[in-house]
Amino acid sequence: MNVANLLVRAARCFAKRPAVALGCRVLHDYEQLGARVTALAGALRTRLDLQPGDRVAIVMKNSPAYIEALFATWHAGAVAVPINAKLAAREIAYILQDCGARLCFTGGALAELLRPLQPELPALAHLIDVEAGEEYQALFAAAPLEMQPCDPSAPAWLFYTSGTTGRPKGAVLSHRNLAAMVAGYYLGVEAIGPGDSLLHAAPMSHGSGLYILPFVAAGALHIIPGSGGFDAEEIFELLGCHTQVSLFAAPTMVRRMTEAAGRTQVNLDNLKTIVYGGGPMYLDDLRRAMATFGNRLAQIYGQGESPMTITAMSKALHAACDDPATEHRLTSVGLPQPLVEVRVGGPDGTPLPPGELGEVCVRGDTVMSGYWNNPAATAETIKDGWLYTGDIGCFDEAGFLYLKDRSKDVIISGGTNIYPREVEEVLLEHPGVAEAAVIGVPDPEWGEVVVACIQRESGHALSADELDAFCLERIARFKRPRRYHFLDELPKNAYGKILKRELRTRFASAATPETPQR
Repeated sequence: MNVANLLVRAARCFAKRPAVALGCRVLHDYEQLGARVTALAGALRTRLDLQPGDRVAIVMKNSPAYIEALFATWHAGAVAVPINAKLAAREIAYILQDCGARLCFTGGALAELLRPLQPELPALAHLIDVEAGEEYQALFAAAPLEMQPCDPSAPAWLFYTSGTTGRPKGAVLSHRNLAAMVAGYYLGVEAIGPGDSLLHAAPMSHGSGLYILPFVAAGALHIIPGSGGFDAEEIFELLGCHTQVSLFAAPTMVRRMTEAAGRTQVNLDNLKTIVYGGGPMYLDDLRRAMATFGNRLAQIYGQGESPMTITAMSKALHAACDDPATEHRLTSVGLPQPLVEVRVGGPDGTPLPPGELGEVCVRGDTVMSGYWNNPAATAETIKDGWLYTGDIGCFDEAGFLYLKDRSKDVIISGGTNIYPREVEEVLLEHPGVAEAAVIGVPDPEWGEVVVACIQRESGHALSADELDAFCLERIARFKRPRRYHFLDELPKNAYGKILKRELRTRFASAATPETPQR
């Protein structure tokens, strides 16, 4: 079973349906997209000597080439490694090194960023700039390749997510995992029919890219915004060009769309569904979005280790929360998806009754096989077939799941996971930092923002601006702290562990004069 067959089938069964659009302009129908992918896969094998199981990285903004690169990689029997294009160069280099990528698709400024790193990556034989014109387009002259057979358990997508150790880990998603995710969308979120479209405003390296698969399987149109990213006004303009448009959006994006719709008159006739996830959606924000967009919102809860497939809150479930007796369910993450088992367990894994808090665990064909080349982390996360998510929650009597905390301390800002340990390790590289504790605090715009609590080294006059510049050189801009608090001493318990809960309470709403201008 090779998930590339989704496109092979669509090219045969939905040959003349529009497949890919850039802005309002349709570029390819499914027959044309299928031909481009088989030719590109042929070039990967015959011209670039890519072998089954080799890893192919994709580091680029959203573009039509993203879909071609994904499916050509699978068609050739290789493993796709989509990487967040917002990461800093050294973060990208670590992932390329860890996965042993043989080839990397990239584009434009990102290609210039990565090219100097290539000599330090001995496995990386090819860096293909999809925006360079001749280099990429010449690959489509290759003879088409027959789809390569793959074992269902073979890796298809390495989903890199930062860990609490500060180093990214590659969740190994198999062809079976991705096929189960496709079925989970149809069963748990909604059906996709003729004339449907998927607008890629969120990064295709994450949720929006994963949803390429169910929409290809249904022969739906993929819309790439001309900007290559999220712009609320651009989304509303594209609704005038395409029909039955769905999109995946982080809560921050939904909030901005709601605000933009309130500033002008927007025709929503062609908007079908906004699937939100990747972070907490506050109830007031959700109410405003539902008032603005009507019954067009659905929610998913998942992780890279079980992509988009733990629970779902369909549009019908949203609509059912229309009276005081059921409105509280809007604060949940919905019901377990049909193809997985979800439990809330105690410290020993024993399932807990409704109302009792414990760790959320999931089991099923959507759960990764493990972390790439990291058996210790795999053994810690998967036990007896159950994925231990690190999220703390509880069920209610009706089976709705409510998330209460994240035991892994992950900060979710603008729908993106940021791990405190990773930021702390960078801060501690500065000679003026004696100790550092990074926390997430609530923010009406981003959901949460990163805040650093710092104890200076004795005699060091360290400023927030100096630390901000230091972080910008070492980690992605979106990961760096938004505020810095300098303390004489960080609060600790009797065992010397920093009390982050106390820091969260203390600085939940406090601003500080030592805050860099943004």
